[in-house]
Amino acid sequence: MAEISDSLWNDGVSASDYDQSSEAYRAALFEQYKLCVEMADRVSARRNLANTFFLTLNSGLVAFLGTWLAPTHLRDAPVLLLLAGLPVLLAICAAWWFTVRSYQQLNHGKWQVIGALEERLPTRAFSAAEWRALSEGRDWRVYLPLTHVERWVPVIFVATYVLGFLALAL
Repeated sequence: MAEISDSLWNDGVSASDYDQSSEAYRAALFEQYKLCVEMADRVSARRNLANTFFLTLNSGLVAFLGTWLAPTHLRDAPVLLLLAGLPVLLAICAAWWFTVRSYQQLNHGKWQVIGALEERLPTRAFSAAEWRALSEGRDWRVYLPLTHVERWVPVIFVATYVLGFLALAL
């Protein structure tokens, strides 16, 4: 716990930095900090919506293809027709992967700004203390960053589509 406390308090800011003359500056800084944290949270919410969209789309496609490619329909469908849909499915998965990656990069930048703003605050609750408490995402038993999981789901769908179409073609 001492490690978190050491990370939490900013040695560059002391009580003397909080005199009457800098009140407006501190208020503006704190409002901007709150706005940045809120915007980072909104990016995460948008990322969750995007993941829900792509997961629903791919799950629906898998269900549809599983039904449509049932043995009764399969004999009527030429292999070239089946393979024509594969690039579309792979493009959807690629778009999903790049969307997750983009949101990860955007949030990374936002948290860097939040960390810089915390250098002006008495505590560095997010940028140093919380992140250190979570072993900076390096130990999956302590904290597994969701982005690591999110980026594998589109890859799993790609593998499923490719293996499924190979099984049909052979």
